[in-house]
Amino acid sequence: MANDSVVLRFSDVTFEYEHGKKLLEEASFSVRSASRITLMGQNGAGKSTIFNMITGDLQPTEGSVFRSPADATVAIARQVMPKEMLDLTIREYFATAFQDTQFKLDKLIQDVFDIVHLSLPIEKKVKELSGGQQARLLLAHALIQNPDLLLLDEPTNNLDQYGIDHLTGFLMTYEKTVLVISHDADFLNAFSDGVLYLDVHTKKVEQYTGDYNDVVEEIKARIERENLQNARMQRQIQEKRAQAEVFAHKGGKLRGVAKRMRGIAEEAEENLVDVRQEDKAIRPFTIPAQEFDIHFHGRMAEIRSVTIVKNHKAKEKAIDVVVRKNMHVLVSGPNGIGKSTLLNKMVMNQSEHVTIPPEVIVGYYQQDFGNLNGEQTAFDALREVMKENDEHKLRSTAAGFLLDGHLLASKIEALSEGQKGLLSFCRLVLMKPGLLILDEPTNHINFRHLPILAEALDEYQGAMIMVSHIPEFVKQVRIDSVIDLEQ
Repeated sequence: MANDSVVLRFSDVTFEYEHGKKLLEEASFSVRSASRITLMGQNGAGKSTIFNMITGDLQPTEGSVFRSPADATVAIARQVMPKEMLDLTIREYFATAFQDTQFKLDKLIQDVFDIVHLSLPIEKKVKELSGGQQARLLLAHALIQNPDLLLLDEPTNNLDQYGIDHLTGFLMTYEKTVLVISHDADFLNAFSDGVLYLDVHTKKVEQYTGDYNDVVEEIKARIERENLQNARMQRQIQEKRAQAEVFAHKGGKLRGVAKRMRGIAEEAEENLVDVRQEDKAIRPFTIPAQEFDIHFHGRMAEIRSVTIVKNHKAKEKAIDVVVRKNMHVLVSGPNGIGKSTLLNKMVMNQSEHVTIPPEVIVGYYQQDFGNLNGEQTAFDALREVMKENDEHKLRSTAAGFLLDGHLLASKIEALSEGQKGLLSFCRLVLMKPGLLILDEPTNHINFRHLPILAEALDEYQGAMIMVSHIPEFVKQVRIDSVIDLEQ
C-alpha cells in the first residue's frame, strides 16, 4: 500500500499541442509512493500525453510537474514497439535502457525475462517477434531499469491470458510506484488502489480511491445525485417564474413580489450543477458484407497448412480448413506460436498453402496498425477504401466513430492508438469486405466501445477470421469454428 510521501505531483497543468486546442486545463493531482494507480479516460483524451510529461518528453504549456525526489527515475512500457527498435537484436534493444555500458547486461536480461515469463535468444531481432512477445519485451525493457516510477501504457495488449495473469501477479507484489493505462477492467481491479480519471470534457483530472469498479459506481451515484438536484432546482425555477408572471400582471405592490420571485429563479439557475458528462461511446454500426455474383462458389478462403513455432523452431502442419461466406473462425494459441504470421501471410498472399479468390475484398485489422500510412490523413485513409465518392457518407460514418473534422484532417501518425483503432473499424464499414481478418481488434480500444464492436462482428454476414486473447469479448461474437494452433 502507499505510504505518506508524494512521488509525483501535477500542479495546475495546462497542455496543448496547438494553440486553442487544450488536452489539459489546470489539472492537478498527486501520487503517493508505492501506490498502484490506474489512469483512465476516453481514447484521445490525453492519457499517453500525461505519461510523456511524467517522463519529461513533453513539457506543460502552463503549470508544473514535480517528481520527489527530483532525481526519481522513471521508465515507461509503451503501447507499441518504436519502429527504430525493430531492426535491433534483443541485446541491442536492452542496451538502450541504460546510459552507460552494462557489463552484465546478458545476466540482467535473463533476470528480467524470468519476471515477464519470456524465453528468447537475445541475438534474435525484435522485428522477428510476435505481438505478444514484443509486449513482454516492452515491459521487460522498463523493468530492467528498476525505476522509482513505472509507467505501463496498455500492457495487456497482445498478451495471452497466461501472460496477463503473470503480469497481474507481479504488479500485486511490486513494491514501487506504478501508473497503468488500460481498458481491461478485470486486470485493473486485481491490483489498483487508486484511479486518476482524465475527463475529456472538462480537461481536468479527477482523483479517486479504490479500483475501477469502485470508481464506476461512485461516478454513477454522483451523476444520479446531480441530476436529482438539478431536477428539483428546475421545478423551483419554473414555479417562481410562473408566480412572478401572475404577480406582475396584478400591478401595484405585487410587482415587487414578482421581482423577488424572478430573483429567486435567477439564483436557482446559477446554482444548477454542471452534471458530469460520461465519455462518449461510438454509435452502433454494421459492417456491410460484399455482394457476389450468383455464380460465386462461396469459398472465401482455403487454408491447407500453417506454420507453428515452438521452442523457437518453425514447423509446418497440414490442415484442411475452408472458410465460407457467413462463417466466423477463431484462431487461438499462446503468444509466439504463429497466429499473426498466419493472418499476415493471408492478407499479403505470401503463402502457397492459403488461397483467397481474387474477387474477394479483404478487410484487415492489423494489431500494430502497420497497414495504415502514418503520413496519410485520416480522411484520405477512409476515402481510398470507398468505391463511391460520397464525402457526406464518409464524414457521417466517421462521426459515429468519434472522428470529427479535426481528426479527419490530421495525419494518422498524430492520432492516439485508440483513435487509430476506431479509424480502422470505420475503414471496414466503408470498405464493405467479403472477408474480415482481425488481429486483436480490441487492442487500444476504450472499454465503452467493446460491446458495440462485439455486436457488429457477431452480426457480420461475410466470412471472418479473428485472433483475440480477450475471452469476454470472444464470448459476445458468434464463432463457428476454431483453429487451435497449439493442438
